Amino acid sequence: MNAPIYLDYNATTPVAPEVLEAMLPFLCEHFGNPSSTHPFGRLAAQAVAEARSQVAALIGARAHEMVFTGCATEANNLALLGVARAHGGTKRHLVVSAIEHPAVMAPAQHLQEEGWRLTVVPVDDFGRVSPQDIAQALRPDTALVSVMHANNEIGTIQPIREIAHITRERGVLLHTDAAQSAGKIPVDVDTLGVDLLTLAGHKFYATKGVGALYIRQNTPVRHISFGADHERGLRPGTENVPAIVGLGVAAQLARERLPQASSRLRELRDQLHALLIEAIPGLILNGHPEQRLPNTLHVSFPGASGRRLLDQASHIVAASLGSACHSEHDAVSGVLAAIGADSVRATGAVRLSVGRMTTPDEVSRAASGLIEAWRTVASP
Repeated sequence: MNAPIYLDYNATTPVAPEVLEAMLPFLCEHFGNPSSTHPFGRLAAQAVAEARSQVAALIGARAHEMVFTGCATEANNLALLGVARAHGGTKRHLVVSAIEHPAVMAPAQHLQEEGWRLTVVPVDDFGRVSPQDIAQALRPDTALVSVMHANNEIGTIQPIREIAHITRERGVLLHTDAAQSAGKIPVDVDTLGVDLLTLAGHKFYATKGVGALYIRQNTPVRHISFGADHERGLRPGTENVPAIVGLGVAAQLARERLPQASSRLRELRDQLHALLIEAIPGLILNGHPEQRLPNTLHVSFPGASGRRLLDQASHIVAASLGSACHSEHDAVSGVLAAIGADSVRATGAVRLSVGRMTTPDEVSRAASGLIEAWRTVASP
């Protein structure tokens, strides 16, 4: 039996062959601890330093501004909780958007439980945050604003640069979760104007279990876990050298291939959308029609349950209802609720995301499978 066509690249990506090849020596002969001073340790430390430069180059940062973490969730926690610890009792107000990933929303709510004031800024029908709403939410005691660069479900890209103009004028730090955008669209920390930025390795063809947090020089952040003095004392624990090496190579590949990759992903996504909308009257696009990740197509199928549709098409297409972090639940997505989708539209929602390995033929076959499945499960 052939494997189904993979259209869930926003959930995770396969490891690129170049990434695996670079990692293998550090799983075997180059096994040293980068904190050791003998040749084995020095070689590992050099590999980590090279990867740090490669990851920094992807986002226009300097190597010393990158902190490696175990995942994007850890990076987001370090950003929010680390800034909170650094500010102590001087500033205790936090602003986030209504469509943040749980990796941001959960630590924000944790701070709220500890006595911080939390403002959740709404989004429009396309899932976009208004910079003016951010401006209105700011207070004299606001320490941090956290707005994701691109949404993991509907793909909408946020006006981070405009938000940064506002936060910088007011002396407020700005963090963005760029887990979904890195490698798909340009991500440059100076163009965006952010103080902190999160990356996830497994979203751009590195392995799971590795991420990074960009921290602009002189940005006050304190550690949130305790141990030795790894990663500038912000992330204790022996570095995962093979995964970090892989992250560096994945970042280099993403940087080199970005312009062509974005164009190709957009063509595949639009091909899929055109095939579906031609055959399915009433298909609804969720997310911004233009300011959206080039690989992401989030649509609501009329008269059908998205879960039943994907089950029916599971032998042909591997996709998801939304975020893989909570897609097993039947509750309406918080993102769809935030953009004002009613229960019928939310029930029929499916996220389709193409990637580097996707081909036009696969898109055509996937569309045919989804259309056939819709005709089977849709109510008359």
